[in-house]
Amino acid sequence: MDKEQVLDEFRAAGALLEGHFVLTSGLHSAAYLQCARVMMDAARGSRLCEVLRGKVRQAVADTVDLVVSPAMGGVVVGYEMGRQLGVPAIFFERVDGKFQLRRGFEIAEGTKCLMVEDIVTTGLSSRECIAAIEAHGGKAVGACCLIDRSGGSADLGVPLVSLAMVEIATFESDNVPDHLARIPAVKPGSRSLSA
Repeated sequence: MDKEQVLDEFRAAGALLEGHFVLTSGLHSAAYLQCARVMMDAARGSRLCEVLRGKVRQAVADTVDLVVSPAMGGVVVGYEMGRQLGVPAIFFERVDGKFQLRRGFEIAEGTKCLMVEDIVTTGLSSRECIAAIEAHGGKAVGACCLIDRSGGSADLGVPLVSLAMVEIATFESDNVPDHLARIPAVKPGSRSLSA
């Protein structure tokens, strides 16, 4: 599946949005990829994650014992990747701004973990999730996402595998172009949701 085929899946799901968006990173963008809409169709989610599983198996030399995702965006993708890989899937939740394991989730010492996200833009949430995995005794052996918006520049400290690398311009809040600034900004991400 090439980049255009992946984007076609997003288009078919109504998940490639245009407007003025404030991303979880705080950056502004004229486009937003809404992975939740893509993953709401179980057949589509399975199809995409099957391809992603193949890429992960080629790129990550270690075995994977556990899939770990940051909530909210990575939860559904993480669950499907766990199913595809035949391993359990858990997620971290933000409590007072910090990732914590809740709901009885645990990571046994030395567990080889694959960090799974929906979208990587700057890599901040992914790095925080990887740090939390390691703080709980796990070993992050790789990371994957549906879309890498970083253009390959996000350094997570482990191999990052994506279905597609998509370059969409982003802007700091004090440097938003006039044509974009004239459109009311929408924040579709979940970072500011309370616990």
